[in-house]
Amino acid sequence: MKTKTIGAFEAKTHLSELLERVRQGQVYRISKRGRPVAELRPLTRPNHRPRFGCDKGRVTVKASFDDPLPEMEPYTK
Repeated sequence: MKTKTIGAFEAKTHLSELLERVRQGQVYRISKRGRPVAELRPLTRPNHRPRFGCDKGRVTVKASFDDPLPEMEPYTK
C-alpha cells in the first residue's frame, strides 16, 4: 500500500480508525505544520516463535552454583 500523509491533529482524532487500517497494512506519515515527524506502520513479526526447551543441552549449571560466595560472608552473619 502507498504511504499516506496526515496531520497530527487528524491522527489524534481518528487514532482508532487509523490503527485498524494499519493492522491491514496501510502506512501513514504523520506531519506537524507540514513537516513529517513520524510514521505509523504495522509491526514486523519474526516468522517463527521460540520453542520451549530449544536451548536444551546448550546451557550447563555447575554443582557449585548455589555455594556461598566468600566475599559475601560478612553480610550473611
